[in-house]
Amino acid sequence: MSQIQQTIERNIKLGVRAPEFPQDVDWFNTPHPLGLGKDLKGKVVLIDFWTFCCINCMHVLPDLKRLEKKYSEELVVIGAHSAKFNNEKISENIRKSLMRYEIEHPVFNDHDMILWRASGVSAWPTLLLVDTQGRAVLQVSGEGNYEILDAAIQELIRIGERDGTLKRGVLPLRPEQDQKEAETLRFPGKIRAYPGRLVITDSNHNRIVITDVNGKIEEIIGSGEEGRSDGDFSAAQFHHPQGAILSGDFIYIADTENHLLRRADLKNKIVETIAGTGDGMRTRPMFEGQPQKALRVPLNSPWDVAQLGDFLYIAMAGSHQIWRYDLKKHDIKTYAGTGAESIVDGAIKHSAFSQPSGIVSDGTSRLYIADSEVSAVRWIDTEKEQVYTLVGTGLFDFGDRDGSFESALFQHGLGVDAAGNKVYFADTYNDRIKELNLETKRVESIFGRGKEGYKDGAAGEAGFFEPGGLSVLDDKIYVADTNNHKIRVCDLKTKQVSTLEIKFEGA
Repeated sequence: MSQIQQTIERNIKLGVRAPEFPQDVDWFNTPHPLGLGKDLKGKVVLIDFWTFCCINCMHVLPDLKRLEKKYSEELVVIGAHSAKFNNEKISENIRKSLMRYEIEHPVFNDHDMILWRASGVSAWPTLLLVDTQGRAVLQVSGEGNYEILDAAIQELIRIGERDGTLKRGVLPLRPEQDQKEAETLRFPGKIRAYPGRLVITDSNHNRIVITDVNGKIEEIIGSGEEGRSDGDFSAAQFHHPQGAILSGDFIYIADTENHLLRRADLKNKIVETIAGTGDGMRTRPMFEGQPQKALRVPLNSPWDVAQLGDFLYIAMAGSHQIWRYDLKKHDIKTYAGTGAESIVDGAIKHSAFSQPSGIVSDGTSRLYIADSEVSAVRWIDTEKEQVYTLVGTGLFDFGDRDGSFESALFQHGLGVDAAGNKVYFADTYNDRIKELNLETKRVESIFGRGKEGYKDGAAGEAGFFEPGGLSVLDDKIYVADTNNHKIRVCDLKTKQVSTLEIKFEGA
């Protein structure tokens, strides 16, 4: 008997029932609230304890979809959304995240972490298997557990058939629908502004959109179909790309959910893969000093990219590191961060990051980083190879507070840019744009009312909804206002916010 079978048999004999879902919570993707003892009796149930900021939770989603497809009549996956950040406790924000990550199984908002505590959970993600009679039989944490879960589900189906308790049939679902179906962008992740040109990652349309600064379409890169095929612009495929930068006649793209670095040739209108194998790394790599051939090394959720000289620096969110790609030699290496999820300054090989999701060069020797899970802005001196922190202290230190660098608080910011003695920051979960003054060492909220919504107008009254990226050009900040499906323009002179109108053919 396998170890999984032994574990299941032992836990079945113990007869510990899985806690029932809490009452009076919001449910999604289902026409009505569900219960283990009623609606799900006779099903194998896999409860996913997750939160939508967590990169490791995102890595589990393909495994869940694969299991749902394989066992469509026997298995039901239930998402127990257990928030880390305050912003994640809001049901409308969860609903948006379900659409952004294309999650269609039932999810409920466990905002008070009732089921989390009752199940003895202590980490994101954690997966709890429940048998056809409502007994808790297996719990695993972290990502990379597909084979264990697959074997366990097969065993529970076998036992359910043997005992006559298994009920086959597809559970009726009602996936959340976006009310803005006519929008021309869908969850745009990042934006970079250049003289006369904007490069926008239209993430949930799986494409890159290039416009002039007035919103006129110049180029669309990608078919819009989810995939990883190279080829001409109309046929190439991406999978929820995030950061993209322009360099001469090329655009370099962090193809996040393909775990690849891609290059679009604007002259020949061809997309090619330049780094990654397409297989996300299942373990966090420790610091490695030696470069390797870029197409032989698996990447792990590359989220943004910046150029400094002959190198591309990649915010590798999934491994909590900064990587470096050599544009001349076409090799790649880990550059900063041990892979431990933390906030540690000092020499690059001893430093630590926590899901870095934005990176930019200031044009000199500095790289600024939006280190999202520690709600921090970090920077690297590439000449001294040292890491420093401007704002941020720890994994559970977050809020919405202006003031000195030492006292300011952010909440899971994803976007960063630099201009002169200012660093601009998309404070994503606070729905604000903030300015870090490097001379006065103070933080100021300059755009956004601090509450999700959509509204143009005066800086302090404008509404954003989880802005994920920004870029400064002249006296304007261009913002990828992700959950509003829009590009916003923040005028630093007039202190007004407007929406950039982008017209696609047929839109």
